[in-house]
Amino acid sequence: MLISTAGDDGLSNLKVYMFNKFRNYFIRNRYSVSVFMLLNIACAVCIGLVAARVAYSDRADHLGLIWNLFLAWIPFILAYLAHAVSWRRVSLYFIIPAIALLWLIFFPNAPYMLTDLQDLAREAGGAPLWYDVIIVVWCSWTGTLLGIISLYLMQDIIIRTVSRAAGWIFVFAISGLSSFGMYIGRFVRLNSWDILQDPAETAMEILGIVVDPSMRLAAFILLYTIFFLFVFLLLYSFGHMLREQTFRAQASPEQLTGTQPSNVKK
Repeated sequence: MLISTAGDDGLSNLKVYMFNKFRNYFIRNRYSVSVFMLLNIACAVCIGLVAARVAYSDRADHLGLIWNLFLAWIPFILAYLAHAVSWRRVSLYFIIPAIALLWLIFFPNAPYMLTDLQDLAREAGGAPLWYDVIIVVWCSWTGTLLGIISLYLMQDIIIRTVSRAAGWIFVFAISGLSSFGMYIGRFVRLNSWDILQDPAETAMEILGIVVDPSMRLAAFILLYTIFFLFVFLLLYSFGHMLREQTFRAQASPEQLTGTQPSNVKK
């Protein structure tokens, strides 16, 4: 009887320990967990919207958006993995370079979904235009957010290991390269799998585009780079603005009470 009671107490203590550990982890990383959950909810909504359209119209329009969402998750997962192992010094020289290469190959798939907006110009039919607009906008915005977060994680690795200047040079360079990747995906119809399956032939096709660029290529890269940088900088600044306010409030809480109206009559 005593052994059974001791065993029950040990199991109960283990459950309490695991619960407290999980709770502390969630409190410590509540914003990161919230972002991950919201992105999953956004993808679930996208899938639901597309499925409802297929059921309503009995047509397979916009099913490609689901595949594009899957591709947009790949750089996010790779960036999260790289960021998780980057705190170990040995990973910086062996594991992260391989992950970073794969991340670079798949990264354009995230902002690429912005180009799906031009499909709205085609008369798809089978559903109201406003419904198609919300499907494409929701999917493209979710893909863009996945790309921005993955870029932020990779930038943080470079800032910690090299310098802040190198981190921002990396952001600007990747924004331009991803715009080029979006272009060859939309107009040349090359994708990330082509690079992995036939790197030599894909490299020759890309080299031909670079050697003889068109006005459309230059305009596309310029405008999409500016747009992506604008969204990245806006979200980056907004996040740090909230962080500054939190630090300021924690450093000098008396300033908050000092700004409140006083009921004391002099």
